[in-house]
Amino acid sequence: MKCGINYHVTIRESLEKLEEEILSPWAAKAHHSKGRLVSEPECPLRTCFQRDRDRIIHSKAFRRLKHKTQVFLAPTGDHYRTRLTHTLEVAQIARTIARALRLNEDLTEAIALGHDLGHTPFGHAGEEVLNELVPGGFRHYEQSLRVVDFLEKEGRGLNLTFEVRDGILKHSKGLGPILTPDEDGPATLEGEVVRLADIIAYVNHDLDDALRAGLIREKDIPENCLRILGRRHAERINTMVSDVIRETLAAEDRTLHLSAPVLKALEDLRSFLFEKVYRSPAVRREFEKARRILTDLFEYYLQQETVWEKEMSCYEEGTPKERIVCDFIAGMTDRYALYLYEKLFIPKPFAGGL
Repeated sequence: MKCGINYHVTIRESLEKLEEEILSPWAAKAHHSKGRLVSEPECPLRTCFQRDRDRIIHSKAFRRLKHKTQVFLAPTGDHYRTRLTHTLEVAQIARTIARALRLNEDLTEAIALGHDLGHTPFGHAGEEVLNELVPGGFRHYEQSLRVVDFLEKEGRGLNLTFEVRDGILKHSKGLGPILTPDEDGPATLEGEVVRLADIIAYVNHDLDDALRAGLIREKDIPENCLRILGRRHAERINTMVSDVIRETLAAEDRTLHLSAPVLKALEDLRSFLFEKVYRSPAVRREFEKARRILTDLFEYYLQQETVWEKEMSCYEEGTPKERIVCDFIAGMTDRYALYLYEKLFIPKPFAGGL
């Protein structure tokens, strides 16, 4: 012991002790993690959740998010969101909420950064196609878990903790009730925070992108959404984040809360986006093009025996070829899928030389 420092205690152990002292009783503590699929020595510098966050950030799947669709397919404008910018916005919102509620910010960030790693090219259009083509269906949240458990590091996976894996698998609400707890929900309150932050992020930035694209106008937005949540992007996010923090702290239970007016406005805004943006003829037309591209690629690669010799080495013997092709296509970026389609199916101009 020197100058008050115990050199026999690692930095990680000091951080774990700090978590026990300052985090909420409902927060997940790194020291009490349920562990990894495969046991491994602890890092002397980082808690297990910090380590998971770093593994996700350095993964190939995370890098590919920068060229994957959020709503608008392969956008040419610099300011439209991609799956990567969506992920970063979710992480920022989730961390703000977690910090205010004294939850585990590192766990929250890790879940947020990994939640969409399994998304297909062309956004939900790609998900719809693979769901139809792959035996057993396809769901991006299950694919996200498959990415971190198996596909990264050539079949070895990232070996993340139970809490991060659980949050990734259970992050998606779809069109279900925003705050209704369910038995299949995340095991941690941090996972619940990411699930709500995901909705807060996409309803705001997708609305922003749809306005920028001229797909909708401000006067089309339900008036109660503008009046209660705000007329500017930043104002709406601040309203929702402040409300969930205030209402949850006031309730003093292990549940997230929103005030009735804000919850209703958020539900109305989400419904408006599904009707006027996600299911709009303009967006669906491009989705149908994406559907043809991915269907043709899937069917083509399903017939190519030699293409999979290298990839097959990562899979157990007997793995259905449909599963391997699905993993390959789901991992593509928009531009790589377009490149392969052009290479395989678009005739090249004849330059002579016969």
